[in-house]
Amino acid sequence: MKNKRILVVLPHPDDEAYFVAGTLAKYIADGAEVTYACLTLGEMGRNMGVPLFANRTTLPIIRRGELLASCKAIGIQDLRMLGFHDKMIEFEDRTLLDSRILSLVKELTPSLVITFYPGYSVHPDHDATGAAVIRTLAGLPAAERPVVHSVAFSNHHQHSIGQADVVIDVTRHLAVKIASILAHSTQFQADKVLGGHRPDDEVIRKRFGTERFWTYRFNECTEPYEEAGLECCR
Repeated sequence: MKNKRILVVLPHPDDEAYFVAGTLAKYIADGAEVTYACLTLGEMGRNMGVPLFANRTTLPIIRRGELLASCKAIGIQDLRMLGFHDKMIEFEDRTLLDSRILSLVKELTPSLVITFYPGYSVHPDHDATGAAVIRTLAGLPAAERPVVHSVAFSNHHQHSIGQADVVIDVTRHLAVKIASILAHSTQFQADKVLGGHRPDDEVIRKRFGTERFWTYRFNECTEPYEEAGLECCR
């Protein structure tokens, strides 16, 4: 198979559920080994469940449990919780952050890395995580650099980076994706996610049945590269 070893680098518990759960379930079903490096525990999140069952003290503990449940639903067996601070990724020591990512890349030698597209993923933690991954991989010789599939969803992002070049039908794995999302019970509730529909209803298939990625082009100097605080790649 093309991608036997995959590294996913995202900042928050629930990022994997909403954006890549179906894709990861598909890859795992096809025999891939997936490592998920989650940078934080989302401890500064504002959602505490409906009705409230978490508080500022218990939230990181609860979200850690949710993350474990989500990974179990997807089939991820190798979860790395890196212990960085939620909502602070852009302010972390770049040397430390990049070295942690590089260590994983050297240990795992993935053929594919999945992360956020810097500059086009809304949350500062998303952008800073994607920027750290790109920075780190840009420092590797091209022959040793894995392919990067990045998630983008900011308003009008297609005007700058075009349409997604990797579009994955995950309808066969919708039950897994929905289970992964609902595992994060502080963040998502079934009535809002499903709206009274079954996971296999057409409404849900249209909403969650496709996951889109942009292959990051290291040989192009683009605005997001500069916005991420990276030097020109040429």
